[in-house]
Amino acid sequence: QVQLVESGGGLVQAGGSLRLSCAASRFIFSPDTVGWYRRGPGKQRELVATILSNGSTNYADSVKGRFAISSDNAKNKVYLQMNSLKPEDTDVYYCNIEGKPTPTWRTRIPYWGQGTQVTVSS
Repeated sequence: QVQLVESGGGLVQAGGSLRLSCAASRFIFSPDTVGWYRRGPGKQRELVATILSNGSTNYADSVKGRFAISSDNAKNKVYLQMNSLKPEDTDVYYCNIEGKPTPTWRTRIPYWGQGTQVTVSS
């Protein structure tokens, strides 16, 4: 069973920075889309940022210019650099990697972490 473990969350003042990290407990083959999501005000998980295997990135409008996603697919690690944090960024952040547990697995599986709390004080 593959597990994703996030780290780097915490309490920071508005305007500060945090760097989230995510690592897989076992190797995930053929990772495609990897990303970060947060729970959101309506408790519906919402996209924060994703990065494809070709390096293209996508960001929620609310974080563009402030957050940067990166990944090391060879090590199944994903990072989220969060700068100029705002109180509205307060949330639980989840890591996601879509990949295969074995090289011959037919389809990619979305793996999720347990989440890491980010709290931004005003």
